[in-house]
Amino acid sequence: MTTRTDTSASPLIESRDDLLSVFSKGEKPRQNWRIGTEHEKFVYRTSDYRAPSYDEPGGIRDLLMGMTEFGWEPVIENGNVIALSGQDGTISLEPAGQLELSGAALQDLHQSCRESGRHLEQVKAIGDRLGLGFLGLGMWPDKTRAELPIMPKGRYKIMLNHMPRVGTLGLDMMLRTCTIQTNLDYSSEADMVKKFRVSLALQPVATALFANSPFTEGKPNGFKSFRSHIWEDTDPHRTGMLPFVFEDGFGYERYCDYALDVPMYFVFRDGQYIDAAGLSFRDFLDGKLSVLPGEKPTIADWTDHLSTAFPEVRLKSFLEMRGADGGRWGRICALPALWVGLLYSDTALDAAWDLCKDWSIEEREALRHAVPRQALEASVPGGGTVRDLAARVLDIAAAGLTDRAQLNASGDNEGGFLDPLRDVVATGKTFADRLLERYHGDWNGDVSRVYDEFSF
Repeated sequence: MTTRTDTSASPLIESRDDLLSVFSKGEKPRQNWRIGTEHEKFVYRTSDYRAPSYDEPGGIRDLLMGMTEFGWEPVIENGNVIALSGQDGTISLEPAGQLELSGAALQDLHQSCRESGRHLEQVKAIGDRLGLGFLGLGMWPDKTRAELPIMPKGRYKIMLNHMPRVGTLGLDMMLRTCTIQTNLDYSSEADMVKKFRVSLALQPVATALFANSPFTEGKPNGFKSFRSHIWEDTDPHRTGMLPFVFEDGFGYERYCDYALDVPMYFVFRDGQYIDAAGLSFRDFLDGKLSVLPGEKPTIADWTDHLSTAFPEVRLKSFLEMRGADGGRWGRICALPALWVGLLYSDTALDAAWDLCKDWSIEEREALRHAVPRQALEASVPGGGTVRDLAARVLDIAAAGLTDRAQLNASGDNEGGFLDPLRDVVATGKTFADRLLERYHGDWNGDVSRVYDEFSF
């Protein structure tokens, strides 16, 4: 989740144009389009697979401080190091100590994959010294909520208190899941709209290709991506497939209205998070927020608020693709490859839209609901399975990457980063399927084997 690293003064919101400017200022010419990759991983003690607390010797705080050896600068909240900033972006903590890299905005996938590799080398170097390991899955395979620590971040305390009021699985989302995300640019409002529609409609394909969370508390949970299912019962006011995105006239104005209707979580003032859970940002604009009577919001407050909506695709000053489970290094590189290939080539974007433009709201919702459990075997509108559709999507993405002609020193384009996904389609087996095979096979029902065999 977003960590605020800039605490400088922010201008007051004077008009609706100020709200819309956050989106319109994200517009960039094609030559300035960039790629941002975010990925989370679980941290565990190698001695007993326990999730370390923040304060314990060799725990999460020591891990963060160890990373300063590589030039990372601490971000402090209430005397606690809760994030790091550096040339490769920001390292932050999820609520139960999951470690996230929000990577820098980079020009091509070769750079993005090298960045991920650098980060993993660094955390493993510090982890080896502290007795910590790192696991790339979509959900803790064995931990109960009660077994997990809570990180000392003010916004998390507010969210943890609020989640049980609005859904049954929100605490699992916060404490027990990891994801990979990709952040991409747009050139205009019309370009944003087309990319939003394509990526939102095809997000279930990414969920299936990256399905990697089949266990809960040491047993199969009946899903391929339980992480994705969790979002279906987290908070209906701020999650989902956003049917209005496909309506005529959709653009910045309509997304702004949606975001204004998302209930607030907090306001950040003087280094502290003020609990505003369930309150209205519209009231805030009118100076009628009960926890800050008479005070009006700043642009930074609006940016914070936009980060508390969690649809399958999210708009800020860029588009965020949010449908994938966490995974290991090759998958971290594969997710941006998928979406860059589809969205950064006009020909590929048109071809991808042709795949899904005729789907109804009901068909999109049905697909999104089926994929967490069925993954590649789910049926798609018009016939066939997600596996069939994924093969076509990957061909389009590969052609899009070829169009980009971004070559590394060996003369290779970016298409090779799709190979882990091509393997999923060719074999018909998601990573979740492979984990389940091991569980029912040579693991003999012992999920703890995942730590030795599938850590970074």
